[in-house]
Amino acid sequence: MRRRRRRGAVAGERGSAAIEVALWAPAIVLALLAIYWTGRYVTAEFAVSEVARNAARAVSIAPDAATAQANAMTAAQESLASQDLRCLSLIVDVDVSGFATPLGLPANARVDVSCTVDDSDLVWPGIPGNPTLTGDAVSPLDAYRSR
Repeated sequence: MRRRRRRGAVAGERGSAAIEVALWAPAIVLALLAIYWTGRYVTAEFAVSEVARNAARAVSIAPDAATAQANAMTAAQESLASQDLRCLSLIVDVDVSGFATPLGLPANARVDVSCTVDDSDLVWPGIPGNPTLTGDAVSPLDAYRSR
């Protein structure tokens, strides 16, 4: 009687593909999680930079320093809300020294934003749970605004 040999299977290698998949699956899942986390981190960095730009623009059109600081915080909070970014702590530091510049001379407003991002849903060993991201922006003040 002749023994039939199965095609594609070498004797003693039955089930080896399942074992290979079982060994590679955790590495693939970890790689996908790392890509996902990196994408969220980079997106949050861009969002914080955009928040700083929006706050600096709000400062540059304000008539005085007190209004500028209030406008910067409001613009930062609205920008965070529109980008669906949750900050555990938000610090908006506004340099309003340009408002002391005489009319007709160029001056700048600088805004530094610091946001501790809530990444509690991505807690993983070795990955920081709540990174603090910073962004800054400079916007020219209107040289002929009323003061």
